[in-house]
Amino acid sequence: MSLKRSLSFAAALALFAAGANAQITDGVIKIGVLNDQSGTYADLAGPGSVLAAHMAVEDYGAAKKGMKVEILVADHQNKPEVGSGIARQWFDVDKVDMIVDLPTSSVALAVSQIAKEKNKVAIVSTGASSDLYGKACTPNTVHWTYDTWSLANGTGTAVVKTGGTTWFFLTADYAFGHALERDTEAVVIKNGGKVLGKVRHPFPSADMSSFLLQAQASKAKIIGLANAGADTINAIKQGAEFGIVKGGQQFAGLLVFLTDVHSLGLNIAQGLLLTESFYWDLNDQTRAFSKRFAARHKGAMPTMGQAGVYSAVLHYLKAVEALKSDEPGDKVVAKMKELPTNDPIFGKGRVRKDGRKLHDMYLFEVKKPAESKGPWDYYKLRSTIPADQAFRPEKDGGCPLVK
Repeated sequence: MSLKRSLSFAAALALFAAGANAQITDGVIKIGVLNDQSGTYADLAGPGSVLAAHMAVEDYGAAKKGMKVEILVADHQNKPEVGSGIARQWFDVDKVDMIVDLPTSSVALAVSQIAKEKNKVAIVSTGASSDLYGKACTPNTVHWTYDTWSLANGTGTAVVKTGGTTWFFLTADYAFGHALERDTEAVVIKNGGKVLGKVRHPFPSADMSSFLLQAQASKAKIIGLANAGADTINAIKQGAEFGIVKGGQQFAGLLVFLTDVHSLGLNIAQGLLLTESFYWDLNDQTRAFSKRFAARHKGAMPTMGQAGVYSAVLHYLKAVEALKSDEPGDKVVAKMKELPTNDPIFGKGRVRKDGRKLHDMYLFEVKKPAESKGPWDYYKLRSTIPADQAFRPEKDGGCPLVK
């Protein structure tokens, strides 16, 4: 090939590459992982979610496809005003295209509205309020991993049907706790149970004693824990000191993560019923992903929130590649809804019009110590809740996007 023809060919390649990335703002796809890095929800999200995002970018082969991806990280401290400030800084100044994870529903709801205002993308993996795909839905937000309705539907239904007919709620006093209490109470009543009382505790709360005493005095068969992370761990540990389970009452952990069970230990957590969308030991694909994750995360297996971040980032990159653009945000989300989802975390699924990602959910029981074969072998599968039953019907959510 002559030098002249070689230069022309090189110029054509450069023009093709420039065209392919012409719609990528600044030539870089910027993803912000916004979560709790050091507090109540750090173990279940935190640095593990950041690792999951990096693994998704690597596994998608972004670099080989000529997609330059940067990941930013920030700690919202579980405070909506802090999370909102970071989101505005990221969208306006740092040119972030998508924010992911968002544990703490009050933060997730605030950032979701900012993403709509700025026409960017918010993907909620660890925030739980079902309002995110209901009355507070937007064209810019996808609710990915689980939500308060699916948790209530799974654990609440199973507990009532196995004799847990009277309930007392111990609820984290903010948007997530309120939504989880509301959705679970509806399930309890629908299945013929009764709610005898409820108490709301500050978020976060190290001392649960006064709230547990009220729950104990109610004589309810089930104490529904409408909280998460360290709050759930504290309630169960302190409840053991009060002899609540020995006295015949039972805890229903309405949002329990693998890391919570790890922290509690099987002696205390055994027999606990819980609903999750992911468990590392479900199948060959989940085991393969989780072992790679654990090798880079001090041996800890991923929580469903962290696994959800991996799944969400994969599908986001798929949509950006198909659209050949990372903006505007509502168009990227529309493409995410158009394309089917498929990954080693949840298998095949889809995103509905209201922004709800669909996949199976699972009801697990925590193993007795004698049943566990080793580290992180904590769950036995009680039942699979099919995707079409696991989440609130689209028509019932009040999302303005659903005609």
